[in-house]
Amino acid sequence: MHMLARSELILGGQRSGKSRRAENLAIEWLAASPERQAVLVATAHVGDDEMQQRIVQHQIDRARRVPRLVAVEESLYLPAALKLHSTDNTLLIVDCLTLWLVNWLMPPPGVPAPAQGFHHTVEQLVHTLHGLPGPVVLVSNEIGLGVVPMGKEVRHYVDELGRLNQTMADACERLTLMVAGQALFVKGAPA
Repeated sequence: MHMLARSELILGGQRSGKSRRAENLAIEWLAASPERQAVLVATAHVGDDEMQQRIVQHQIDRARRVPRLVAVEESLYLPAALKLHSTDNTLLIVDCLTLWLVNWLMPPPGVPAPAQGFHHTVEQLVHTLHGLPGPVVLVSNEIGLGVVPMGKEVRHYVDELGRLNQTMADACERLTLMVAGQALFVKGAPA
């Protein structure tokens, strides 16, 4: 049993166990009381058939593992979505910041980006995190451990995600790095 932090950032590589850890936290949260709720704020935008298949598989797996987890979609307006769904009896899971950033850099067709810009929205997100009545788990990829990538756009994305992850790690009570399904507590380890 893990003691849930008020806010936790879960980082890791692709298929490292990030989402599974978030789901396990939701299972524990929901098991503690029938009045509790858990809401997944999904940031993915379907851009191609392979992504659609991934999303559908995630939905099937999640419904099987955590049947009481309610999913909502929000590709850009994350601070507003968190405010809307947070209560003292509701655990929020944002999966994931990695795709949220992609949506900002390459907005989905027909979805206007907020006028204030990404960095202002990140500041809003930090402010929102500190004011929410219930716990929040943020999931993001750690992609900056390799060589400097080729291509200006890719380097820009890796840099922006690194800055976003640092900002969220500073803002959260707990930082967990997932490696091969194992949780390494970098900040705010459970007692």
